Amino acid sequence: MPRSVIDEILKGPHILKEDTLIKVYPYRVLFHAAKVGNTKFIVELIRLYPDLIWKTDDKRKTIFHLAVKRRHIEIYKLLYEIGAMKDLITPIKDIKDNNMLHMVAKSCKPNRLQDVPGPALQMQRELLWFKKNRDGMTPQDLFTKKHEVLLKDAKKWMTQTATQCMLVTTLIATIVFTGAFTIPGGYNQNKGIPFFRKEPSFIIYAISDAVSLIASSTSVLIFLSILTSNYAEQDFMVWLPTKLVCGLATLLLSIVTMMVAFSASFFILYNKKLEWVPITITCLAGIPVIIFVAVQFSLFKNVFYSAYRSRVLFKPDKHILY
Repeated sequence: MPRSVIDEILKGPHILKEDTLIKVYPYRVLFHAAKVGNTKFIVELIRLYPDLIWKTDDKRKTIFHLAVKRRHIEIYKLLYEIGAMKDLITPIKDIKDNNMLHMVAKSCKPNRLQDVPGPALQMQRELLWFKKNRDGMTPQDLFTKKHEVLLKDAKKWMTQTATQCMLVTTLIATIVFTGAFTIPGGYNQNKGIPFFRKEPSFIIYAISDAVSLIASSTSVLIFLSILTSNYAEQDFMVWLPTKLVCGLATLLLSIVTMMVAFSASFFILYNKKLEWVPITITCLAGIPVIIFVAVQFSLFKNVFYSAYRSRVLFKPDKHILY
């Protein structure tokens, strides 16, 4: 945006005749841009007028305080580009002695969390955004008070998700455990050895069944640990999202290996005869896996992102200010 255009914007409408209005108008434009998250406009302003980063509104809040309060990440990232001045801006307190941490502690509007699915992940995002003020409340106290409802919803969502997933993994564990003692093709009654133990398909069946049993059992234990968690606020930061990622990953592994074992059993039964039967069954066996991935991929991606990628959520990918 050309400097001349920015200068015209900062001058304000020609109808402003009072000196007081003319003086405060440029800053109101700046603060309004911070409130609505207009990062490009703010970047252009700061490039031309670097001192604007120190300006405060009538409540002594800088553009960064306003951005944090409304969860505008891109504006907040600009703090990392102004060097040591960041350490001088973040402690600034408003007229109520609230610093930037107190801005974080206050719950944001629901529409600012629409891109984060599920109350548990929303709680984690709020914690990522996250020391006495005039009322004697620390940021932690204020955060706890303002996020009571979200924490309750997060507990409920996490419990329901873990319960549903654990039911599925328990069912899979039961199936593959039974399959370990019901060998396709039968045993040699005299020696107790499977007839097709030397067949490649039998080896694949045995390995897949064992991996599926181990993965499903691990998944059950992970989801059980989620259900028995005390759901403290800080648990939603790392531990609960990490456990959910591991639980979903082992659940997917158990489903895939179970279907591999299922397909391998048909290659054992139809060894060198009617080969089209096991091939067809193998193709059809991939359908449940595809459906599971399609249905749960969004959840898995968001949980994985919240658990790992969000640790660098506020660090700029590239410099846009200077």
